[in-house]
Amino acid sequence: MKLLLEKIRLALLKRTKTAPQKSYAAWLSKGYNDQPEVSVIIQSHNKSLQVCHILPKLRQYGNLEIIVIDDGSSMEHTVRLTKALTGANEFLVRANDLYENRTYDKAMRFSNGKYIALLQDDDDFEDTSWIDEAIGYFQKNPKMAILGGKWALRIKHDDAEKWMHGAYLGMEGKSFAFVPAVNRAPMWFRRDLFDQYLHDIDFRFAPFQFDDDEICMRAWLCGLQVGWYDARFKSLSAGGMRIWNNEFSKEQMERNGKLLYQLYADKIEEVKSLVAASNS
Repeated sequence: MKLLLEKIRLALLKRTKTAPQKSYAAWLSKGYNDQPEVSVIIQSHNKSLQVCHILPKLRQYGNLEIIVIDDGSSMEHTVRLTKALTGANEFLVRANDLYENRTYDKAMRFSNGKYIALLQDDDDFEDTSWIDEAIGYFQKNPKMAILGGKWALRIKHDDAEKWMHGAYLGMEGKSFAFVPAVNRAPMWFRRDLFDQYLHDIDFRFAPFQFDDDEICMRAWLCGLQVGWYDARFKSLSAGGMRIWNNEFSKEQMERNGKLLYQLYADKIEEVKSLVAASNS
């Protein structure tokens, strides 16, 4: 019955021509940018207020598009993000608790930026200088496909044939270095190298955990480089992934730690040599 009533309503609108009409001029005035320099992709797990906090800061960088991934578990956050993302180059991707691995990959394919920055829902920063600095490092290092602004990671595993997460490199006093791996966020990708050599975020690590380690290892073994710089981010609060997925995260660390070991344990020394050569 509802469909029938809607059909009648729309038919009347068409015949009476009372529906508000749109125009090319109105569309053009929105100012959509087909080729933004940067695509910022933000993963949000019931943290819409935090995302809305950084939107005005991101808008200060003119040549940029914003894509927010809403995990879809609460309509309150979906509605708030829908109202907040008002620009022509601002998009909302709603997913049903698919988590980071698949949704980051999906959003990267949707994006148009020359450089892609993956962010989390607890990230905060003072201004957009971290964007200019990242682009500068990419321009200076044409083989660098990935750049992290948070932690630089050692390549390490234990005797139980499992990858060890959280083995961080102390980078005090440094502004940039080539490193074995980085983790989110921010985590930058240079699009042309990603498309040509890396292709995707490995779905075997879905729904989350260690796929950032894996793609860094893969980059080095493809003849590319992984860099780190100090993006000077600060945390607004605990990330949504940590709040609602404590036990799930432990399960994924166990599962994917073993998978990462199986894939790359015999290549650790090769990657270490490549990193050392790049820093020499």
